[in-house]
Amino acid sequence: MTGVVVTAAAALAAGYLLGRLRPWRRAGNWAADQLRFTGAWVRGGSSRQAVIVLVHVVTAPRTSWRIMHAPATDTRAPAPYAIRTGPPNAR
Repeated sequence: MTGVVVTAAAALAAGYLLGRLRPWRRAGNWAADQLRFTGAWVRGGSSRQAVIVLVHVVTAPRTSWRIMHAPATDTRAPAPYAIRTGPPNAR
């Protein structure tokens, strides 16, 4: 009987702590921040990138699905514009 009470109290305490600490939300926020701010993402290496992607997929599957299926954005730099060096009316 005492074992049941201790087990129930431990489960209740663990549930309370998980509810207060919210480890899934914290891990998801960390992964989203790492993906959003590309400095740490690029410098981390392939093992860090694998961990970040895994945590993001586990904690935010719908967002990860949307990101994976979004069309690629254009990453080319815009063409530079011509700078005039003469007077404003010169052509």
